[in-house]
Amino acid sequence: MNRPTQSVSAFAGMAVLGATLIWSYASLTTSHASNPSPVAESHQAMTTGSLPAAGFTEVAKSVTPAVVNITTSAAEQVSDSIHPRGRAEDFFGSPFAPRRFGPPVEPRERRGGGQGSGVIVTPDGYILTNNHVIDEAKTVTITLPDKREFKGQIVGSDPKSDIAVIKIDGRQLPAIPWGDSSRLQVGEYVLAVGNPFGLSSTVTLGIVSALGRGRMGITQYEDFIQTDAAINPGNSGGALVNTRGELIGINTAIFSQSGGYQGVGFAVPTSMSKPIYESLVKTGKVVRGYLGIGIQDLNQELAKSFSLKGTSGAVVTDLKEDGPAEKAGLKQGDVIVSFQGIPVEDAMTLQRAVTRSVVGSKAVVKVMRDGHEKDLSVAIGELPDNQQVAKTETGLSDQPLAGLAVQELDRETAQELGLKGKLQGVVVTNVDPESEAERAGLMPGDIIREINRKAVASMKDYDRVASNLKKGQNVLVLINRRGASLYLSAKV
Repeated sequence: MNRPTQSVSAFAGMAVLGATLIWSYASLTTSHASNPSPVAESHQAMTTGSLPAAGFTEVAKSVTPAVVNITTSAAEQVSDSIHPRGRAEDFFGSPFAPRRFGPPVEPRERRGGGQGSGVIVTPDGYILTNNHVIDEAKTVTITLPDKREFKGQIVGSDPKSDIAVIKIDGRQLPAIPWGDSSRLQVGEYVLAVGNPFGLSSTVTLGIVSALGRGRMGITQYEDFIQTDAAINPGNSGGALVNTRGELIGINTAIFSQSGGYQGVGFAVPTSMSKPIYESLVKTGKVVRGYLGIGIQDLNQELAKSFSLKGTSGAVVTDLKEDGPAEKAGLKQGDVIVSFQGIPVEDAMTLQRAVTRSVVGSKAVVKVMRDGHEKDLSVAIGELPDNQQVAKTETGLSDQPLAGLAVQELDRETAQELGLKGKLQGVVVTNVDPESEAERAGLMPGDIIREINRKAVASMKDYDRVASNLKKGQNVLVLINRRGASLYLSAKV
C-alpha cells in the first residue's frame, strides 16, 4: 500500500477553505554559500534568469543517488467485509484492488503501511524525512536508487515540525550537503526530488514562490518554503535542493482542491530541520527555547490602546509563574518589539526566534511599556513537552461592553468552567446576538479581568470602571478564555 500523504486529515483541517492540505514527501535546503556549483552553466543561468542549455542535469545527477524510498509496515485490525484501504486510497481511490462484498466477518490483523521519501545527509547513513512518513511504523525499509536495501532504525521524531531521523548501517553512502535556507530568495530555481506514486528518482523543477509561510494548520511550528516545483503523494520526506545541489528543505505538504498537485507545495526549511536533526541525533529528543509567556498579534485598535504607531510586535497576554520571562521582569501588557536585536513583526516571528534559541543562553528583549522602550535580559528556558512557547490568538475589535451580561466569578462557577488556580474577574453569562459585544468576539464563559488596564476583580470593580467609559472611547479589555489570556480592543 502506498501511503504518501495524509490527505484525509488534511482535507478536514482545511474544509472551510474549500481545499485540502495533502502531506507529501520531499526535502529542501537553499543557499548561496561559497561552495562551488555542480554546474557552472547552471549557476550562470541563475544569475542571468535563463535556463541553461543542458538543463540541470549535473545537479540532478549529484542529488538523486541520495534520495531514498522509505517503506513502512504496521499491524492493524481490519474487516474483510469491505476491502481495507489506506488514507491515500480513501482519497484517490484504488483502481487496482478488487472490490469485496459479502457478510461481515471477524476482524483480522493485516500488515498496513506506507511509502515516502527520505534524504541521506551523512555518508554513514543518517536520513532525514517527515514524521508522518514513519509515524506508527513497526518496520522501516530503505531502498536506494541503486536498488540496495537496508533496514532502517528510527533515531527520533518531532511531530511538532513533522521531521524525523532514520539511521541505516552503511558506509560511504551518497549524501546531499546542507544548504543555508535563510539566504533563499523568492524567484530562485529549486528542484524537488522524491518518489511520487512510487516512481523513484523523480526530479521536478520550479521556483521559490514564497518564504516564511505559517498559520497553515499543518504543524505546530511552521516556517514553510512555498514552491511550485511539482510535489505529489510519495514525495513526502524528499529533498528540495538549490541550483548548487544543496539541501534547503524537506517537502512536506501540498495545497490542493483535487487531491493532486496544483502548483502549491510546502517544505520545511533547513534553518528549522537541521537543528532538529542535530538535536535528535545527539539526544534523541528536540530541545526548544522557552520564555513562559502567552502572546498575540497586534491590530490597529490594539496598537492605539498601547500607544504604538504601528502594528509590529507581540503583546504579552500571560506570564508563567516563575517562568523565564516573569523572572526577567516582563509584565502582562508589554509589547515585545525586538528579540536579540531582530525586529518582531508578529507573534509567530517571536515564536520562531525563541524556539530556535539555545537553552541557557541570555536574550535581550526590547519591550514597549506605557509608551516607553525597555530592554530586559532573559535567560532562555527549555520548553516542557506539554507546553507551547507562546499560545497566540487573534483578537477581534469593536465595542466589547454593549449587549453583555456578566456576574461575579465564584468558586462554583470557576469549577463549572474548569478553571484552576486563583483567578479573579467577572464571568460573561450572555452575549446578545448581533450586539457590539458579539462583534467584539466576547463569548459566554469569558472572564473579564481588566478594562483599560484597570483590574476587574469583582462586580463592584466592573460597574465602577464601566460607568466611567465615554462614548467613542477606545477600550482595552483583558479576558481569560479556557485558561488563555486575550486582549480585545474597541470603541465604546
